[in-house]
Amino acid sequence: MKAYVFPGQGAQFVGMGKDLHEGSVLARELFTKANTILGFNITEIMFDGTEEDLKQTKVTQPAIFLHSVILSKVMGSEFKPDLVAGHSLGEFSALVANKVLSFEDGLKLVSKRAMAMQKACELQPSTMAAVMGMEDADVERILSLIKNEIVVPANYNCPGQLVISGSVKGIEIASQKLMEAGAKRTLTLNVSGAFHSPFMQPAAEELSNAIKATKFNKGTCPIYQNVTGQSVTDPEIIKKNLIAQLTSPVRWSQSVKNMIASGVTHFTEVGPGNVLQGLIKKVKKDVLTESAEFKKS
Repeated sequence: MKAYVFPGQGAQFVGMGKDLHEGSVLARELFTKANTILGFNITEIMFDGTEEDLKQTKVTQPAIFLHSVILSKVMGSEFKPDLVAGHSLGEFSALVANKVLSFEDGLKLVSKRAMAMQKACELQPSTMAAVMGMEDADVERILSLIKNEIVVPANYNCPGQLVISGSVKGIEIASQKLMEAGAKRTLTLNVSGAFHSPFMQPAAEELSNAIKATKFNKGTCPIYQNVTGQSVTDPEIIKKNLIAQLTSPVRWSQSVKNMIASGVTHFTEVGPGNVLQGLIKKVKKDVLTESAEFKKS
């Protein structure tokens, strides 16, 4: 069985998608449509902007979504997933790839999500940190001992790598306690806020209305969703999980384990970078991973 997986925020790079635009008529049509939907020239920023331009939340999330989704579309009949999954933002790319969402609706939701998250980040200071070299259960136990500050698990990326999310003070306290308890390293991330935590509740409420008003179809294959790490096909459950995703941890490690348990032997990463392939290999070393390839049409 073959799974196609879609990356999240952080995978962006200057020049992303340019090869697709130059090599495919379909890609050019979709990029042009995206500029119109977003109301600004995102292709110009993706192809020729600066790293700073690309880091703007209103740009980053749609840019990664566009690169991933358009790549899946120009693959044509070669794109044959038995199941799909996406890391955080990548879940929206996966839902367009398996036809639960239309390209237009997926892009509108991603743009709305980016803006809502940015607004939530501006309400109060918060941040994230990566914790390396510690069992998930030990990280969870130490976080549960911290009172008066919000600190929660945010991304279960792979064995020995868990990202935590919370108040600036909470992350400082947690990092110190985790190092004292034997973590190899903690690294505060350069992010604008505490994603996948209660700090994102205002964004979840804003996105909730947009998701409820959007048509979700029965997909061509199951999606393994971040919130549960389980296979889902029911459009109504998919909607609920997408809304919950903003304030819940990304259970990527669990999703990969469950996909492998269901019979997946081959993972193809669709979109910029190869971060997910590295994480998958840390879950199971001998599983096949590759990047999706684009052949000029």
